[in-house]
Amino acid sequence: MPNQNSSLIHVIGGGLAGAEAAWQIASRNIPVALHEMRPARQTPAHRSGDLAELVCSNSFRADDPETSAIGMLHREMRALGSLIMSAADAHKLPAGGALAVDRNGFSAHITAQISNHPLIEIFREEIEGLPPADWQNVIIATGPLTSPALAAAIGALTGERDLAFYDAIAPVVHRDSIDMSKAWMQSRYDKAGPGGTGADYINCPLDKDQYYAFIEALNRAEKIEFKEFEDTPYFNGCLPIEVMAERGAETLRHGPMKPFGLTNPHNPGVKAYAVVQLRQDNALGTLYNMVGFQTKLKHGAQVGVFRAIPGLEQANFARLGGLHRNTFLNSPKVLDRAFRLKADPRLRFAGQITGCEGYVESAAIGLIAGRMAAADEKGEAFPPLPATTAIGSLINHITAGHIETIDAGPPSFQPMNVNFGLFPPLTEKLAAPEGRRLRGAEKAALKKAAISARGSRDLDAWMAANDIRAVG
Repeated sequence: MPNQNSSLIHVIGGGLAGAEAAWQIASRNIPVALHEMRPARQTPAHRSGDLAELVCSNSFRADDPETSAIGMLHREMRALGSLIMSAADAHKLPAGGALAVDRNGFSAHITAQISNHPLIEIFREEIEGLPPADWQNVIIATGPLTSPALAAAIGALTGERDLAFYDAIAPVVHRDSIDMSKAWMQSRYDKAGPGGTGADYINCPLDKDQYYAFIEALNRAEKIEFKEFEDTPYFNGCLPIEVMAERGAETLRHGPMKPFGLTNPHNPGVKAYAVVQLRQDNALGTLYNMVGFQTKLKHGAQVGVFRAIPGLEQANFARLGGLHRNTFLNSPKVLDRAFRLKADPRLRFAGQITGCEGYVESAAIGLIAGRMAAADEKGEAFPPLPATTAIGSLINHITAGHIETIDAGPPSFQPMNVNFGLFPPLTEKLAAPEGRRLRGAEKAALKKAAISARGSRDLDAWMAANDIRAVG
């Protein structure tokens, strides 16, 4: 059984990412010390001392790799010997096309597997502040509710601006679902910001009647109440749009929906009463976020209200908005491509604190971080995954996939679930059945299937070329 010393790998946090990382390391015959503060110190969201406790839903979402990015992630993690996926498969419940699990059985399974592994020792303790200097290979996987002492220490290393303690998330839309016959590209007053061209925003115009109908729908829409532990006060720079609307019907059109400095080329003689702007959200240019539209509307309400905006009638959302307590790093700035902290490379991060959302995404980053830490310990190089795979696209989003802000606003990086907007565009042309022209849903389905097939081929080739096996 390992002891707490510098000759092993330390994993801080026993959630899905930490448990997966510890398992991957130990499966490569390297001893692990897994530090979990529960149950000695509970978080406001957890209820037990089990590892990998599911605190929200019991769903791992869609399981079909041909139609969903999360299904692709499931497939890749199974191929790489994921403990989390094997436990999910062992405790799955009927849920149609989704993978849902018995949450108690799932967590008990993970806890037993980790506890019984001869190379893993669990230490039930809180790591207050930075890990000791003689811990030379550390993974921090403490999740969105990282303890205040550790978060403060990380913040001191990275700078407070690069460690967020709340999400102020605006919805993100797939670029190809925006109707550009109604919307247009232009920066306000044609001003080119850093890295911009003067036509950096997609603009969706509303006339006076449309604007007031939007305000009325916003005021009527169902909203989520803050949970007990989500007591972060609103900041004026990130007020939810519904809170702004409550301050007066004209507030939004003098805030994020102001129409000034913009001319609609589809109708240049008529000035819009209000404009919704969308800003590029990733380097691929496949995703755009709705500027200033952070919100606590329920997800179904968001879709209905936002699709009433001209140009967004058929909007496909990669992420819906929110505002809640969540500790995460500005990872593209402070982490390298191996999830190591640039300011202190002995510290590697995994899971939601890196800027991914979702159970499976967190576990996937834990899996790769564990393999990277094991490779470092053995003096081996860990080959980068192809960006065409689900895991590779997620890594790229976390470490390099966003763009720097193109105006004076906040950095664009925000946590996100895996989605097809994170993948590089297809280079091959989609083959239409019987030579027909592809349209709508049929085209979208064929595109997803092609991205899935490409990812499967590329993962197989990567594993074969690098002798990567699903140990575990």
